[in-house]
This record gives sequence, structure tokens and C-alpha cells, in this order.
Amino acid sequence: MATVARMAFIFVFLLLALRVMGKRELSKMSAFELVMLLLIPELFAQAAIGDDLSMTTAVIATATLLTLVLATSIASHLSSRAHKLINGTPTVLVRSGRYIEENMNRERIGPDELAAEMHKAGYVRLDQIKWAILEDDGKISLVPMEGEDMPQSQDDDADPA
Repeated sequence: MATVARMAFIFVFLLLALRVMGKRELSKMSAFELVMLLLIPELFAQAAIGDDLSMTTAVIATATLLTLVLATSIASHLSSRAHKLINGTPTVLVRSGRYIEENMNRERIGPDELAAEMHKAGYVRLDQIKWAILEDDGKISLVPMEGEDMPQSQDDDADPA
């Protein structure tokens, strides 16, 4: 019965802690923040079957971890310097239909990976792309050359009703 009570407490604590962080924080989670969030089960593993001291330690450690994640998010929001340090900056991979090999090598993105992203977006040739930008969240944004129509995504074809 003690294990059930411990798990219920852990569940309620994490539910409240994640609600305090907010939906926006969870949707914009960086790889670093995700790794930190994955540490939480490790912190609570011993507490779930252990004694009250390990439960207290797990709660304090998790609260500290979530506070640090929230603090870095706030610092990133308030300061462009902190944002660049924490999240990085976008990198231009293609300019005017030409690869920028130095940037692609630094970001470890090959032409095949970029071509796959272009094909997913409906582009066939590199000369259709004015800009390909690796965003700080890891996604690749594609801007077509002037005169090129933006391809419709498969979601655009879906019936809104």
C-alpha cells in the first residue's frame, strides 16, 4: 500500500510541476530540456520503492531541475545574448540555390538530408530554393526562389470540416 501512495504522490507532484511550467514551455522544449526531463524518472526510481528520505530527496532534486529549466527559459526570453547561448542561432544551409558547404559541414547535414527535406516540402531541384535555414529548434525552413510557387503540403489538401 505504501508503494501505491508513493506513486500517487509522484504522479500528483509531477502533474502540478509540469502544469506550472506551462504548455508553451513543453512545446518549445530544447534537446537539453528534454534530457533534463528524462532524468526525472531516474530521480524518482528509488523513491517509489524506498524510504521517506529518498522521496524528499527526489522531490527536492526534481523541483530544482524544473526550476533551472524554467530559469533558462526565462533568461532566454528576456535576453537575446542568453537566447543565443542557450538555444543557438539559425544557420543558412542554402543561399540562392547553392549549398553553403562550410555551414552544412559544421551542422553535419549532408546534401541527401537536405534533399529529403526539400522533397517533403514538394521541391524537386535545389535551384527552386532561395534559402534553406536550419532553425535553432532543428527544423529546416525552406524559402522558394521568386516566381516559384510554394508547394501545398498534404495537410492543405485535408478537408477542414
